[in-house]
Amino acid sequence: MSRPRSDSTAESIDPLRPADHIDGSGEISSPRLGPVGWLRWGWRQLTSMRNALVLLLLLAIAAVPGSIVPQRSADPNGVTEYFTDHPTLAPVLDKLQLFDVYSSVWFSAIYILLFISLIGCVIPRVKHHLKALRALPPRTPARLGRLGDHRESLVELAPGVDAAAAASRAVEIAAKQLKSAGYRVARYDGHGSYSVSAERGYLRETGNLLFHIALLGVLLAVGIGGGFAYTGQRVIVQDTTFVNSVGTDYSSFNPGRFVDPDSLTPYTMKLDKFDVTYQPVGSGSQGQAGDFVAHLTTQLPGQKATDSKIRVNHPLNIAGDRVYLMGNGYAPTITVRNADGKIVFHDSIAFLPQNNELTSLGIIKVPDGLKEQLGMLAFFYPTQVKNDLGAYASGYPALLNPVLSINVYSGDLGLNNGVPRSVYALDTTGMTQLTGGKTGTDSIELAPGDTADLPNGLGTISFDNESPAGATDYSQSVKRFVSLQIHRDVAGPWVLSFAVLAVLSLLLALFVPRRRMWVKATPGDSGSVLTLEYAGLARGEDPTLGGAVDALAAKHGAAFEADAPAEDAHPRVN
Repeated sequence: MSRPRSDSTAESIDPLRPADHIDGSGEISSPRLGPVGWLRWGWRQLTSMRNALVLLLLLAIAAVPGSIVPQRSADPNGVTEYFTDHPTLAPVLDKLQLFDVYSSVWFSAIYILLFISLIGCVIPRVKHHLKALRALPPRTPARLGRLGDHRESLVELAPGVDAAAAASRAVEIAAKQLKSAGYRVARYDGHGSYSVSAERGYLRETGNLLFHIALLGVLLAVGIGGGFAYTGQRVIVQDTTFVNSVGTDYSSFNPGRFVDPDSLTPYTMKLDKFDVTYQPVGSGSQGQAGDFVAHLTTQLPGQKATDSKIRVNHPLNIAGDRVYLMGNGYAPTITVRNADGKIVFHDSIAFLPQNNELTSLGIIKVPDGLKEQLGMLAFFYPTQVKNDLGAYASGYPALLNPVLSINVYSGDLGLNNGVPRSVYALDTTGMTQLTGGKTGTDSIELAPGDTADLPNGLGTISFDNESPAGATDYSQSVKRFVSLQIHRDVAGPWVLSFAVLAVLSLLLALFVPRRRMWVKATPGDSGSVLTLEYAGLARGEDPTLGGAVDALAAKHGAAFEADAPAEDAHPRVN
């Protein structure tokens, strides 16, 4: 029965209970943290493994919008189209930097915090691991029987055998066996017993640390390498040449912060032809494209021109750049003459495909040479057919019955007001439609080789036939174009190397067991009995530890019997 005590004397009666205990008389007060204390607290929170995992999860979540919303760095045309399709939502997303996710302030903040957190986690653990590698295995516990995986056997020695010498010999044999099995060993003899302590599995922690270092390497490679990367897009029409120069030939160019656009290697690429096969008419997969091959002539400065090919998912490597085939289509050649017959416009214009049958939309702009500026909205049908509603469409993507349909607009094209204009869009605001629609004048329709008069006596427009001499069909009457993406990523090999290192390190951390083993020999009081103890302790999950202790006991017992001296030729191990 406990003795009664008053509240006033509680602290003196029970001195082991602190004053700030839940039923203590004093009030709980926390120490005030100064600036250094708050900085230390913040650093410990940031460098905790829990928060590192939270930041890694946040980084993965933050990257999701980059795969949903088009990015300026990879798809600038897609961003422009998004603004056109979503005029209300797009400015809001732009303010949130969702079109530049991977260079946004909020993504960079998570990225940098994760980087600092990983460094704070790894450096102390590396120091501790290096210290552990130099340290000896821990001393043998006084009571091995308290360990879960423990085995014990008695050895009956022959009369007159020195039990201490036999115990030392038994431990020496165990030390050799453990060392040959990859353990680090240390002898701990004394207090009437002989023992060896062994430890292995340091590669588990090494793998764990290498995994985190590999993650840091990936972050560094992506962060620094991204500054030296660039991506550009260019449409190349057949028989034209692209020069790797920002000032002249790129349609769009997105450099990293460390890229000097004036220092690009000025190699050239000329599109000789574009080969594509389509499933024949009447087949189950009519019009489906087969193999795409862009045949190019490439040339590096000071070197001979070489023939190259680009296929889908098979980019061209040139001067450290990778050139990808992103799209293709037709580029009708248009010639416009004024009323005097003088050529005022002549070009092969890339028409953007609108469907799988390559019904294509193109914009023709004639700013000079006529009485007024003309803009033309044109549709190209590789194989013109009429649909059920009587409208024109393309029934097949190959050139079987190519027709060009043109609606003509006159007025200011807006090229001189300082506002950039897309070559793939025509702003008809303030312009007068001259053909098609409700004008009462039919749209101009041209087959390859045809010429038609422009309205109001402005001149003529021709759809040039590009077929070689002696051609009997339209299969080569229209030039092709390819859309290429030129990409340089110096970080790619480094990211791959660190990713491979991370996988290998993770395998080490998962499958290498970390364990400690002990063998202890204790002479009996009578001097004729020797007690052998075997024990193991897992550092983490190790379901095979019990079997390892059993195997050690069996192997050691057999070796001890075989190594017995002549005067103790048959020690019995029970």
